Amino acid sequence: MLFLLNLGSFIQNQILKMKWLSQLIIFLLDNLGISQNTKIGNSIHFFIYDVIKITLLLCIMIFFISYLQTYFPAERSKKILLKFNGLLGNIVAALLGTVTPFCSCSSIPLFIGFINSGLPLGTTFSFLISSPMVDLGSLILLISIFGIKIAIAYVFLGLIIAIISGIIIEKLHLEDELENFVPASIDISGTISMNLTRKERLNIPKITVKETISKVFFYIVIGVGIGAIIHNWIPNFFVEKILGINNPFGVIFATLLGIPIYADIFGTIPIAEVLLNKGAMLGTILAFMMGVTTLSLPSIIMLRKVMRPKLLIIFISITCTGIIIVGYIFNFFQYFLF
Repeated sequence: MLFLLNLGSFIQNQILKMKWLSQLIIFLLDNLGISQNTKIGNSIHFFIYDVIKITLLLCIMIFFISYLQTYFPAERSKKILLKFNGLLGNIVAALLGTVTPFCSCSSIPLFIGFINSGLPLGTTFSFLISSPMVDLGSLILLISIFGIKIAIAYVFLGLIIAIISGIIIEKLHLEDELENFVPASIDISGTISMNLTRKERLNIPKITVKETISKVFFYIVIGVGIGAIIHNWIPNFFVEKILGINNPFGVIFATLLGIPIYADIFGTIPIAEVLLNKGAMLGTILAFMMGVTTLSLPSIIMLRKVMRPKLLIIFISITCTGIIIVGYIFNFFQYFLF
């Protein structure tokens, strides 16, 4: 048992949190005359350490997840979803969303393809919500920052939001609120074949890593930069006043603040880490992350092409309400999760 505890501690601290990298950067900065005892030196360390750590973890996770995705092309996902109806269909769709694209905008083409293929509306919405909110890459990064209990709780409640939202939308029978829009460019058969060689399966993740990092690296840099500023320059009492326990509307504020922002979850995680250390409530922070990743303004604009205003407003309202409820749940149980 002691061996397993030590192994778990080693994985958490040296592999996921990469404390060795932190010490290495401190050593290099000290040799350059940049002291960690100053705000500037501490900010530089935070920025370099988090950018490298998140990028390395992300590259590794994208590679393995993309390799897994070669066994689940869109056409196969559609065939799987067609086998299930009702609640089970929503559950399967939400789970499939965890191994598909990393942001809301990249999952929308699959959502459109599923709609055009005649899948139940509620099932496709469960997929649409789950895909950007609870992918496997974010799970690993959440473990590296918050620990395994919080990461699993985040994923579980994210799946619950996706499943319940899909069920509600299905029960409302809003199929007539879809636009008569069938884009010729949407082909959910995908380019991935089930008959790939091992070499081809390994090449696809390499390409995916390069393409994904090129898209999200900007948001990682911006997110870490904002985190470094908050970490060293924003007073704790200011964060606690807005997002702390004494503000009962913090979750609502954070959710609504996150919706207009377009960023990847990998860019919001370093900000969340700093805010938590500054005294912000856990649920308030996670509500902000969910709002950013699931209901970003660009994704809402894209969804307007296939949804009429009534359906779009209902989708946003249901998802937003679910995120806010989850935020308050996390705040209530925060001290049990650490």
